[in-house]
Amino acid sequence: MSGLKLSNVRKTFGSVEVIKGVDLDIEDKEFVVFVGPSGCGKSTLLRMIAGLEQITSGDLFIGDKRMNDVDPSNRGIAMVFQSYALYPHMTVRENMGFALKFAGRSKEEIAKQVGEAARILELGALLDRFPKQLSGGQRQRVAIGRAIVRHPDVFLFDEPLSNLDAELRVHMRIEIARLHKELQTTIIYVTHDQVEAMTLANKIVVLRDGIIEQAGSPLDLYDNPDNLFVAGFIGSPKMNLLPGIAEAGGIRLTDFPGQILPSPVPVSPGASVTVGIRPEHFDPEGSAALQTRVEIIEHLGGETYAYARGEGNTLLTIATGNDRHLKTGETYNAHFDPKNLLVFGQDGKRIRA
Repeated sequence: MSGLKLSNVRKTFGSVEVIKGVDLDIEDKEFVVFVGPSGCGKSTLLRMIAGLEQITSGDLFIGDKRMNDVDPSNRGIAMVFQSYALYPHMTVRENMGFALKFAGRSKEEIAKQVGEAARILELGALLDRFPKQLSGGQRQRVAIGRAIVRHPDVFLFDEPLSNLDAELRVHMRIEIARLHKELQTTIIYVTHDQVEAMTLANKIVVLRDGIIEQAGSPLDLYDNPDNLFVAGFIGSPKMNLLPGIAEAGGIRLTDFPGQILPSPVPVSPGASVTVGIRPEHFDPEGSAALQTRVEIIEHLGGETYAYARGEGNTLLTIATGNDRHLKTGETYNAHFDPKNLLVFGQDGKRIRA
């Protein structure tokens, strides 16, 4: 078994605490993605698991063994970095087999392990090339292959696709998902890109300022965010978040003062709240509507997004399906079903029924 457990893990640099008491269980064979804005502590947490940063306090277990003081080389992990870090004077074959050669493995075993990794990553035709002869995506696959040959219990990926262009990122996401399915091992993956997180993960861990805001399956975080931060961070385009005041009959939105929306949850009159609605939840058949003026139209072929405002400054993102008849400057009634609204209190926490 190669699950992990983090128990009240903290990390300080001098007087600055960057990881503030993280508790997390990762099951064997899970694909877990750490996601959050720059500076939230996700890479630091990954490096603590790898042993590249000391844990200030708390406990790290891999399997049933406490790893706080275990050397990185003995933790049963392999790490793939943002930088490919390939040896330029070595071929692909030599790069992938270097760790095994350094460990004193036989030539036969090295050849077998490199051959198997090359098969999985479709690198067989490139084994005798040098890194300068490879594309960015091919170099990243070699870096992953170098980790595979070690047969680790846990793979750690630190923003491995950030140096690739958009098309290659999509392709490599598919490759990494396929790799996880074939290897059936535990993967912990760090990214700032929530689209990568949504498409790759079994479990997403959303971090902010060194704490876990929420952890769960991608669709659970998307459908049931616990707070404003998660609601605004998960989803592309992001959720519309509209300030308002609760009244006896519902919620009066600040930017739509002439309208009172029915609230899907009980809210105390006079309370300041934020109402959230996903762009795709606007529906011509909905029983409620917001009157807006369209400012920008974005035609994406199979989908059209309208960016519109009410009387205030909040810009609404409205998914309109494939409606190509909208024009900038026109009035648009954005209908929706009130049951799709999410309500957040002044403290940013979700108000539930």
